[in-house]
Formats: sequence, C-alpha cells, structure tokens
Amino acid sequence: MTKNNHHCRPGCGACCIAPSISSAIGILKNGKKAGERCYYLDENLLCKLIDSPERPEVCKNFKFDPIICGNNPEEAMKIMKELEES
Repeated sequence: MTKNNHHCRPGCGACCIAPSISSAIGILKNGKKAGERCYYLDENLLCKLIDSPERPEVCKNFKFDPIICGNNPEEAMKIMKELEES
C-alpha cells in the first residue's frame, strides 16, 4: 500500500466506483459517471494514481471516514450511492 491511502479499506474501492467525478482523471478527460468503476482502480481496488499529480483534486480531498466508508465495502457503496443521489 502507498503512503497516501493507508487508511483505505483493502478490497473496497467504493469511493472509486459510487460517485461521479466531473473533473478529468488522467486519460478520462470527462471524468466518470456514478456507479462506473474508475479506469485507474487496480485489481486490489486501490487507486493507481494515488501519488500521481494527475490525480484529481476531488480524489485528493477524499478522506477515509467511517461515516462515509461504513464498516465494510458493501456499506460504503450503499452510503456513497445515497450521497451521490442526494
């Protein structure tokens, strides 16, 4: 794991799937839609751009928090999906 995502839950990736991202993400010049897996999410469900200057500000500003990330990946996905829809 890299230094910047040490609080991320292994095998989750909800923050890289559930929300829409309107800013450019590397080669994804128009970001991504809600519910769409980010192109930069690796096989371990960790961000490949975690230490890259190409990582969007919205992603850099996301902080792991049990209120948003819940107790498990399924709960995180549910919470983030509800936030996205509101």
